[in-house]
Amino acid sequence: MNAELPVTSPRGRALEHVTSLSSGAPLDAGPRVTLNFHPDRTVAGRPILERLREDGLYVSQFVTGTSNGGLTARPGGDRWRWESRIFGGAYDRAGPAERPVYGALDVRRASCGAAPRFGSAHFRLTADVLRSATFCYPDSAAEPERFGVAARMSGLVELAAADRRDALDDYIEAQIHAPVRLARDVEALVLDPAYRGTAVEEAAEKLPCPVEWHEGFRLGVDELRRRPGYRGPEYVELGAALAVDGCLDARIIGDAVRSGGHAEQDLKKVWHLLARFGRAPAGLPAGG
Repeated sequence: MNAELPVTSPRGRALEHVTSLSSGAPLDAGPRVTLNFHPDRTVAGRPILERLREDGLYVSQFVTGTSNGGLTARPGGDRWRWESRIFGGAYDRAGPAERPVYGALDVRRASCGAAPRFGSAHFRLTADVLRSATFCYPDSAAEPERFGVAARMSGLVELAAADRRDALDDYIEAQIHAPVRLARDVEALVLDPAYRGTAVEEAAEKLPCPVEWHEGFRLGVDELRRRPGYRGPEYVELGAALAVDGCLDARIIGDAVRSGGHAEQDLKKVWHLLARFGRAPAGLPAGG
């Protein structure tokens, strides 16, 4: 148990509850938890990287009121119910700042992070964070029955490796039950090269952690038009309309979100197309 997590605290009770549900061998040394997010979005009108620099903390959607997945972090909402189920009610009366933050276990060492579905950038956390983490497969939204902690991984890695979920859904979810402090808990912020020379890079350089770059997400319109069945033809057409010089990238979608000219949920579907088919690194297979 992490020394910061007394069993009497909601975080401590949640970690103890999931530990009681877990079994099996310890997690192999090496994998890290990654927190994928979109680095050019705003929170309460402030650029997210500016807020992260000022606060020094990565916080949950219960605090920010925003999400790159479903926004159900409210009493009685889906996220609240999932947490109540998984953590044995430990957070039912907890304040927003006490609740866990979500990421994924990067068992494939993917340069884009373990769950690019949720954003083109990611924070790669230190090994010490694993002591405060719980895990499930599949995602908590899917009512998982298998859980793990770093000392008892319950075969989650093997279960995920044998499954045949879509590449954007194929991750072991991680929940961090301790404050995630950028100066202490982050090994690096890893960005898409679409943001080189932009305000995102400038803001990233002011954070108290190193900045790295992955290969980037980039999708040509011709390839995009081959994927009408993935999220729907209307999102293919929206992506094609947004493309610049025949290509779509993370910065283009971020600009569209901030312009307010399109529904954010529609642009999220366009991002899914880009994240799924815009490149083929190890751990994110190309193709249908």
